[in-house]
Amino acid sequence: MLQSSDMGSATCLFRPMTDADIPQVYAIDHEAFPAESLFRPYSSYGRELRNPMAHYIVACLPSEHRHRQRRTSLLRQLIVRRYPHKDEESCYDELVVGFAGFWIMLDEAHIIAIAVKHHYRRQGIGEGLLVSVIDMAMNLKSTLVTLEVRASNTAAQALYQKYGFEVVGRRPRYYSDNQEDAILMTLHDLQSTDFRQHFAEVKANLLARHCLVHPVEVPQVAAELES
Repeated sequence: MLQSSDMGSATCLFRPMTDADIPQVYAIDHEAFPAESLFRPYSSYGRELRNPMAHYIVACLPSEHRHRQRRTSLLRQLIVRRYPHKDEESCYDELVVGFAGFWIMLDEAHIIAIAVKHHYRRQGIGEGLLVSVIDMAMNLKSTLVTLEVRASNTAAQALYQKYGFEVVGRRPRYYSDNQEDAILMTLHDLQSTDFRQHFAEVKANLLARHCLVHPVEVPQVAAELES
């Protein structure tokens, strides 16, 4: 997994998810997958964290980059009253900006989700989460990683191919919201010397391009929502 990465004015930390992260992960999950979030009942997230087959990673910014002010708008008050567990982001020491989850089944790691908070996309965070998943899968002695991706999501497919994923099949009408097909992709031979060398090179390039070069930008829109 990627370690804490100095990003100039901010630090993006990739670490295992904990119970304290659930409210923010819940919000990102439902933002990224409104029709098919991982777990509809809020209580399911805690149970999943205790599933020995499941592993979850979060990308977060530490406390010194958090806005401590609390919104006083009528909208915020209504949200908090209706959903007490979603006391928004201002009460947390870390701002979770993305998460990834995968299941281990024998020697296979199956990615079930990679999602980044809307205002923090296109900064290498999603790629960092993918690298963290592959890293952890290698440490857990998995020999392959599998996933499904929407047929229309060519950008994600290109990212996966960059790390060695290959298209191995197609599931017609897999996604229930619009009946879109899913492309099945697999990354083989995680424990081979060739893959380990390739992965180390691509990971080093990611660290040089993103995590160690420029900061994660806190968008003005996000700052206004948190103030």
